[in-house]
Amino acid sequence: MEDGGKLSPVLEGLKMPSPLITRRTRTQSTSERGMRNPDQSGTILSFCRTKGHGFIKPDKPEGNKEHIFCHVSDVEGEYIPLKDDRVTFRLCPIPPKMDRYQAIHVRIVNFSHAKHHKWNEPPSAEEKQEQLDDATFVN
Repeated sequence: MEDGGKLSPVLEGLKMPSPLITRRTRTQSTSERGMRNPDQSGTILSFCRTKGHGFIKPDKPEGNKEHIFCHVSDVEGEYIPLKDDRVTFRLCPIPPKMDRYQAIHVRIVNFSHAKHHKWNEPPSAEEKQEQLDDATFVN
């Protein structure tokens, strides 16, 4: 976030889906619909470990799917995704209307040049500062 509580131009327009569907709360039928979709590829636009979500810019956006929501529970592998990581994923419809999608089975296939951390490592200084910034913004 920039000063004044405004989103950076890169993140403007990115919104979390409501209701928020995680791997744990997704129904079996919704998961099966997602698994029938083909693998797609894209680039991590943003990902915040402390918030537990991020967004992917697909290589071939379809319709209104320019930026795809990604929940932490759908990231596979031992490394935390970072901006500019190349990933593969499948699209899963978001209930109740099934007209919006989120990324599931997200796998990093090409790491960006930044240092990557594993999920079991403590948050970095940048992640801690981001969390403090977010808490300050809310108050």
